[in-house]
Amino acid sequence: MGVVQMNDSTSVFEVRLNGESHPVHPGTTVAALIEELAIESTAVAVERNRKIVPRSLHPSTVIEVGDELEVVTIVGGG
Repeated sequence: MGVVQMNDSTSVFEVRLNGESHPVHPGTTVAALIEELAIESTAVAVERNRKIVPRSLHPSTVIEVGDELEVVTIVGGG
C-alpha cells in the first residue's frame, strides 16, 4: 500500500477495505467513503483499525494511509 498516481495525475493512496485494497483520495472522510460506496448511512457500521467509528464521527473522521476499514451493512429480514 502507498501513494499511487492515477491517470488524471491525482494522488490517491490505498487502504484495506473489507480485506481488499481500495483507492482513497487524501482528505476522504468515513462519511464520504460510505457515500462513494452507495451505502445507506443509517444502516452501516464502520470499524477503523479494529475500533468502531461512532456514526456521529463519520463526517469528521479522515481516512489515513495504512488504515484498515471494515464496513458492514445491516440487512433486515425474517
